[in-house]
Amino acid sequence: MKLRLMTYNVHRCVGGDRRLDVERVAEVISAHEPDVVALQELDVGRLRTGHVDQAHRLAELLKMGFHFHPAMTVEEELYGDAILTHLPEKLIKSGPLPFYRAVPGLEPRGALWIEVMVGDTPVQIINTHLGLIPQEQKRQAAALISEGWMASDRWKAPGVLLGDFNATPYSATYRMLKAAARDAQSVSAGWGKAPTATFPSNFPFMRIDHVFLTKGLKTLNVFSPYDALARVASDHLPLVVDLEIEE
Repeated sequence: MKLRLMTYNVHRCVGGDRRLDVERVAEVISAHEPDVVALQELDVGRLRTGHVDQAHRLAELLKMGFHFHPAMTVEEELYGDAILTHLPEKLIKSGPLPFYRAVPGLEPRGALWIEVMVGDTPVQIINTHLGLIPQEQKRQAAALISEGWMASDRWKAPGVLLGDFNATPYSATYRMLKAAARDAQSVSAGWGKAPTATFPSNFPFMRIDHVFLTKGLKTLNVFSPYDALARVASDHLPLVVDLEIEE
């Protein structure tokens, strides 16, 4: 069985041209027909983006079900991450990740975990967006691989951790996560080609968006669309990974 995943930091649907355009983001996603889409940096009901519920609107445009986790809440305004899918699914958990109080003004961070059914096989999927400070990232990564998330009894292979980790493959955060699960863009996951960068979208040279896999999953293909629409729709390119669910 095959599964196509996409992880995409949509930058509150404001593109490189500074234009707010939810429909444009939906068009970028739709062009590649993912089964599951992990989105970061969504605004819901925020003044700065016209009070639009971006998670709901994107799901509506893509004809998918969705779950949204607000990492940050300011009165009625929400900001966070979502998972969209057309597959049968259920929410397992959503919640905050450790906050690094040593540096004031940092954004709260969180994670969202659903289970999707691919045929008769349940697949666990966690979407997250880690912080910008290395010490913050390491605490958040440690939480994700602990009993609250990936070491939970409910986390059973096959499973995927994906999102914007703000961490390159040279970072301690990345090494922590790779010790717990395989990078989809590695030989151990079945991928022998050069890895794909996604940031910044107009000239991508950094790998900070990642997909990590448990056993039972093999990478068949990896790509980031680099057409004119994808380059302008957000400050990140989407990362698309095709997986085979092994028997």
